[in-house]
Amino acid sequence: VSLQDKVLSSSEVLNFRGSGFRSLDDIKELEGGREGLNAFLAVAEPEDLEPCGQGPLEGVMVALKDNICTKRLPTTCGSRILEGYRSPYEATVVQRLRQAGALIAGKTNLDEFGMGSSTENSAFGPTLNPVDRSLVPGGSSGGSAAAVAAGYVRMALGSDTGGSVRQPAAFCGVVGIKPTYGRISRYGLIAFASSLDQIGTIGATVLEASLLLEVVSGHDTRDSTSAEKPVPRYRDAAVQGIEGMVVGIPTEYFPEQLDPPVRALLDEACERLVAAGAEVRPVSLPHTEFAIPCYYVLATAEASSNLARYDGVRFGARLPAEGLDRMYELTRGNFGAEVKRRIMLGTYVLSSGYYDAYYGTAQRTRASIAHDFTTAFNEVDVLFTPTSPTPAFPLGERVLDPVAMYLSDVFTVTANLAGIPGLSVPIGTVGGLPLGGQLLGPWWGESHIIAAAGALEASYGEDT
Repeated sequence: VSLQDKVLSSSEVLNFRGSGFRSLDDIKELEGGREGLNAFLAVAEPEDLEPCGQGPLEGVMVALKDNICTKRLPTTCGSRILEGYRSPYEATVVQRLRQAGALIAGKTNLDEFGMGSSTENSAFGPTLNPVDRSLVPGGSSGGSAAAVAAGYVRMALGSDTGGSVRQPAAFCGVVGIKPTYGRISRYGLIAFASSLDQIGTIGATVLEASLLLEVVSGHDTRDSTSAEKPVPRYRDAAVQGIEGMVVGIPTEYFPEQLDPPVRALLDEACERLVAAGAEVRPVSLPHTEFAIPCYYVLATAEASSNLARYDGVRFGARLPAEGLDRMYELTRGNFGAEVKRRIMLGTYVLSSGYYDAYYGTAQRTRASIAHDFTTAFNEVDVLFTPTSPTPAFPLGERVLDPVAMYLSDVFTVTANLAGIPGLSVPIGTVGGLPLGGQLLGPWWGESHIIAAAGALEASYGEDT
């Protein structure tokens, strides 16, 4: 790619490291064989490929996480409750993809209703990590990350409530972007926690993830939280360089418990940022230690409310029973164990005797976490942290230990609590497994984190 004028055409972006595109038949054959990853819950048929517009993604296959509504393909959220459900409308992001010329390759696997960090909580079986099939791909957008990492598609959409785009991108060795809350319309995204949910993009490269972000971003009158702000050419930010950029290193995100090989890769990434022209300085985010409990109180409270609609009357698979109470019981019994756990926790923290002690306290803590970021971004342009404390872990290792699973989100949930953009980019391998570095920016600071990620990616060349 010629970077002289730092303005890229979409064709240059898509040919940056070779096309790597596969046909629908290729995807079906790969997924249906012994080496399949269970990345897709549904692969499109040729007749599902509606005539598309002539835009920057003309003819490009894009995969969708299966909590994004489509008319032609089922939308299950990885749950028996919605098995076989077909939406009567399409999400705004799907409409924008079609207008840009993209072809929807299919719907990807996820933790049920987005609740999980490993894609093991899907009612339709776990997705395998294409780097090592004995490992999880991360979650909850593990199917999307695996599909990109395996070369089934070059781009995919996921959703990120507490790291669900960035962590699987890190585990699979690809790029994941969670934009500012309100940057992408959530119309047609099935809700988990409405104040935290955001659709995000996954790409094989920073350029591809950025181009996809550019295509699906923008105001939507059907989403009251959608912001009326112009959409920059994010693809250009990926190659604009970072000369003079100030990068903050939050001390709270580099605890002594980090494994030495992980810390070594993070230190090397900081050195590469400096070599690319950035200044690196330490900063403090003092309320970080409260992020995980704050997040899991708020997210479960919102999930308890959002998932109340799946009762067999309004939504969800209706099971025959005598009386409404028995029907509710049978229908909601179809939720998986992790979803039930979070509904129960959310109902508890919202109960009258505990509301202020838990939910009210968590809301105040959230404001403090957001203020920490505001203060930090008065001094620096972006922040650099680990995406996850470790590379991908073995299938089954943390299924019976939910606390250990929740702690894998320790570096990602703060971006959702504060509403700021975050991005994971590969920074090398530990024991042959990909590790991701996370870049965080201020509200509407996507271009800054994309520029820093582009500089890092360029410094590694093909090595990551």
